[in-house]
Amino acid sequence: MHLSLTIIIIIITCLVSLSAFGSRKILNDLIFYPAWVHDKNQFYRFFTYGFIHADLMHLIFNMYAFYLFGGFIEDAFISLFGTVQGKLFYILLYVLALIFSVIPDYKKYKGNYQYSSLGASGAVSAVVFAFILLNPLQGIGLIFIPIFIPGFIFGILFLVISYYLGKRGGSRINHNAHIWGAVFGIIFLIIVCNLFSNFPVLQNFIYQVKNMKMDQLFQTY
Repeated sequence: MHLSLTIIIIIITCLVSLSAFGSRKILNDLIFYPAWVHDKNQFYRFFTYGFIHADLMHLIFNMYAFYLFGGFIEDAFISLFGTVQGKLFYILLYVLALIFSVIPDYKKYKGNYQYSSLGASGAVSAVVFAFILLNPLQGIGLIFIPIFIPGFIFGILFLVISYYLGKRGGSRINHNAHIWGAVFGIIFLIIVCNLFSNFPVLQNFIYQVKNMKMDQLFQTY
């Protein structure tokens, strides 16, 4: 049976996260501790933290969002860059997004032994925003509201809300990782399209948004 890279990443993440739920040692070994990265050169934590989660709902939410958008992006990359190169770029998108999304936290908290971070949110954000860049008018649903809005509007709202919540603080959610993951997903896709394909991804995005019709603004289900 052939498994997509998206499904494989989901399976690995679930297995590791579930193992960490029952083992403090696994959690401590994999979590992102900027101070330990800085003082003990444990650079692997830039990657491993994305495979553990705070609780079951955190895991389900991230993997469900990844499942919804990851399959499309994986297929799109294969279509744009070929099977081997497309899969390679898809893995790089996910892995590098994990690293990129916590670099600001590393710089800010590398002297703070109380700070830690975990979860695949940064990489998932990168995948979601790569999807939005390719499909800016595709409706994305609002949680608990029976309305779909165009992806590019959803993306703007997501970034604004994440920025506000990150500034306000007081929650365990790393909103800054969401923002930087989203930024990385956009930049990465623009770069690889410009270097390795003839697809004008940014021009296509602008064209679709400029020619959006009002009946595409809100869609109900």
